[in-house]
Parts: sequence; structure tokens; C-alpha cells
Amino acid sequence: MISTAVGEQRPNIIMFLIDDQNPSSIAAFGGDTYTPNLDRMVEEGMKFTRAYVSSSVCTPSRYSFMTGRFAGKSHSKLYAEAVGGKENQGLPNFNVALEHDKANVGNVLRESGYTTGFVGKFHLTSPADFPEFHAGKNRLIDIPKDASPGPETTAKFQHNEQVMRRYLTTLGFSWAKNVYPGNVNSPYSIHNPEWTTLAALEFIEENKDQPFYLHLCSTLLHGPDKSWRKSMDHPLITGAGQVESLPEVMTPRAEILKTITAKGFDPESHVAGEAWIDDSLGAIFRKLKELGIDDNTLVIFAPDHGRDGKASVFSHASCQVPMIMRWPKGIAAGQVCDELVQNIDLVPTFFELGKAKKPASYQIDGQSLTPLFKNGTADAWRSHLYLEMGTARATVTKDWSYIAVRYTKDQIADIKKSTLQNLPRAMSYIGRLGIGVRGADRPGFFDEDQLYHLKSDPKEMTNLAYNKEQVTRVKEMRDLLQQDLESIGRPFGEFIPGGNAAKPGQIDKQIQLVKQLDIKGKTVTVPRALSKDAAPTKRRRRTTRRSEK
Repeated sequence: MISTAVGEQRPNIIMFLIDDQNPSSIAAFGGDTYTPNLDRMVEEGMKFTRAYVSSSVCTPSRYSFMTGRFAGKSHSKLYAEAVGGKENQGLPNFNVALEHDKANVGNVLRESGYTTGFVGKFHLTSPADFPEFHAGKNRLIDIPKDASPGPETTAKFQHNEQVMRRYLTTLGFSWAKNVYPGNVNSPYSIHNPEWTTLAALEFIEENKDQPFYLHLCSTLLHGPDKSWRKSMDHPLITGAGQVESLPEVMTPRAEILKTITAKGFDPESHVAGEAWIDDSLGAIFRKLKELGIDDNTLVIFAPDHGRDGKASVFSHASCQVPMIMRWPKGIAAGQVCDELVQNIDLVPTFFELGKAKKPASYQIDGQSLTPLFKNGTADAWRSHLYLEMGTARATVTKDWSYIAVRYTKDQIADIKKSTLQNLPRAMSYIGRLGIGVRGADRPGFFDEDQLYHLKSDPKEMTNLAYNKEQVTRVKEMRDLLQQDLESIGRPFGEFIPGGNAAKPGQIDKQIQLVKQLDIKGKTVTVPRALSKDAAPTKRRRRTTRRSEK
């Protein structure tokens, strides 16, 4: 019998969080790929068709996955140093961190009787909040990009992995192992899901007789898809440098490639990486079944954000993500949920299921998803979502998305004095090229006000905000955004004046100019019509991807 109430036996919970994933990378979401375990998870659990993350780059999104709170509400020292006090406009991006107060899922569930574990990519370190891990003999070591692979460099990677275990237990987790401080780094910038899966299986085995929570974070599918296939040729490169051997905890890589070839896919394509991370999930399910704890383990699979629209607040391939839950004892098989849900909802869900009592000072913005577990719907469910990314904010309903881009006074001054070549960087929501301008392939990306009808224009290519027929709609959406901004408690443009917030309409000329530039990643080309120079102006693309977090 399926039960949606919190039963006497609290469920085990595994949050399987991966990186940079569009719905098109899962067959069950319509993708042309090979993901049998994810497809089975959909068949045996609940598929969420309107799941969102609150921010579309790693750090703020992962902050919300671990706190149930918008990153714009971070009270970390790192964020305060980056944007100032609450009298200033917030600019949430790579500048937030978990706080020293241990108000996070790992600590609260631990205090409620769960054993809590962390495996894989963290990406929330902060010298400002945790100086003890960034100074002295036992600090995290900065490894230069040009470091040579070998025993000496491996020793530094091993050292950092050990430091990260202490970092996570200081935050309140019971256990941590095989942790990456952030993304894979040179000279060992190689993905290795077997390494993270190995630690996950160890944690599950050790805690099979008591309720556990596992925050399992893969480094896949970060980076270009060719890097996934390349990584498969280096099985002994891990987040702790080079190792001598790894137990076979997943399907052999050669066998995965052979299988996808037999299924009619190119083994050198994106399918290799997508099938690879899917196989990691399969290993987790096999272990749960083997231990007899499959029925009462809730497994959630989701990415931290989409790929193509990183660092924007678009829905398509940005903040809207594929999410799946499977819990045989608590969720009927084959369910589909079309309600608006968000990563901030996961922590309150876990707290309810785990009968956890959070401290009164612990602020949560999400709401428990348990009312949706019966059939994917619930009375009086939320009508809209709030999204944030650097200078941009958005409100999303089932049919519409409204986006407001508001720069601070200092940013406006920089934009006005920028050269044409530097304009895209200055006007990016997070102040960088590369991932900061991925959304610029959509005509309205730089517009200060944007309105999209998601049903007729799912890829958000036609901005209706300045259409006279949509005046009422824009006002309705702005009113919703106003409510959420008041909850955040910081100034933002004309919505909440004060501090360094500025009104729109001051950079209309620059908006028209930036739309005429050819922006491809880190390369900006100025058309001859806009340039006095004889040749187009270009910014050379860097060969490293370190800045693409």
C-alpha cells in the first residue's frame, strides 16, 4: 500500500545531484539518448515536468539544494563581502556559501537521528566563512593549472580531498568521502563517476540498518560533451589524483560504449557521458535492492541547472530542469507531476519525512512536496516561482515568464564607459563572458524587461514585454515579483529602491549596441558598421575553462 504520510519508519534519502543537464539528455524526457536506469526510475516513480532551480550556475543552486533557501538570502560573510550589507542590491552568483551556523540539510537531519553523508562535488567553499580551511599547514592547496601530473601533484589532490572531509563534517555532516572542492581541475580534469559511486556504495552499506541521508554529487555532465568521452579513457584519474586501481562498482566503460553502439548511437557523442552517469544511478539501485532497503529509500535525481542557458533566468535549458523521484513505499509508480516545484522545496520535504525539527532561526523558503506524492497534484499549490541570477530576477507561472534585469549604480557607470568589445562582459548578469553570455543567443537576453509566453514560445525567443497588448500581463507579473523581492529583503531596481539599486532606462543606447555584436562564448566580434577599425575586434578565446564553473 502506498502511503503519502510520514510513516513510523523514516525513509532513507539519497539526493543524487548532477551537473549541467537539459531534459534532452534523458530518454524519458524526450531525449535521443540511452538512459535505461533513469527511464526505469520514471516508470517506477514520479516525473516532474515543471521542476526549476532558483539559480542557474553551480554555487547558488547548490546552496539552495542544501538549505531550502534562496541564495539571495545568504548571510555568509562571502556574500556580504561581495555585495555589501542589506542596504545594497544582491547579486547572487558564485559569491555565496554555506554559513557557520550549520543551517543545512546535513546537520539538521543528523541532529534528528539520521547518519548524513556527502560525496562528490561541493563548490561552496569560503575563505571568508571558514578561514581555518584556507590558511596554515592543513589548508586547501591552490594547484596551478600548469602543474605537472605525477606523485607530487597527486599528493596535493589527496591532501585537498582529506581537507574537504573535515570541511563537510564541520558543516554538520556525519561522514564525507571522495569529495571534490569544485569542478575537476588540471592537470587531473577528468570525470570519474566510479570514484564517487564507490564512496556512495560504502556509505549505504555501512548505514543500511539506520536511517541515512546521502548528498551524492557527480561532476558530470559539466564541461563540453567531448570531455565526458575523453574522461572514459582515464579510469585511474580521480578527485584525489591518480590511483593505482578502483574496484569495479559500475558497468565496465568499454561495455557501456559497446552497448550504446549496439543501440545505434555514436559512442563518441554526448550519449557516452549521459549513459555513463545513468550507469552510476543503476549501481546505487542495485545496492539498495541487494541490502533489502530499496522500498523505503527515497531517491531524487536532478541537475543543479541546465546547460545551454547557464547564468540566465530563462526556463528553457537554464532554470527548468528534469527531476525524478522514486520511493516505492511512498510514491506510486508511473506518476507525473506538472506543478511548479523548485529545488528550495527539497530540504523541507526531507525534514518532514525525517521528522526533523529545525532551529527557529533557520529560514526556509520552500515548501514540502509530500502533498504531491499521491497523484502529482495538491489543492492550493503555488501559482508562481521566483528565480535569481546576478542582476536578473524572474517570476514564472505555468504559462508566462517575466524577467527584470537591473544593474547597480556602479555597474551602470561601468557599462557606460565600456568599449564595444567589453560591453557583453559588463552587461552579462554575472559580469563575465563564456557561461555569462550563453543566454545571449536569445534576442531579449539584454532587455531590462522581458515577457515570454512559455506555451507558444517555449524557447523564449520573442520578448512581449513592450507589446501594448501585454501591459496588464506585465503589471500582474511585476506584482508577483514585487512580493518575492520584498521577502528577499534587499533593494532591487525601482521595485525596492535604496542603496546602490538603480532605475531602468539609463543604458538604452548600450542595450541596442550590444545586440548588434557577435558573441560566441568568450569571443566578441564588433561588426565593421560599428567599428572605426579596418578589421573586426575580437577577444581571443582562452584555452582553459577554469572560469566556467
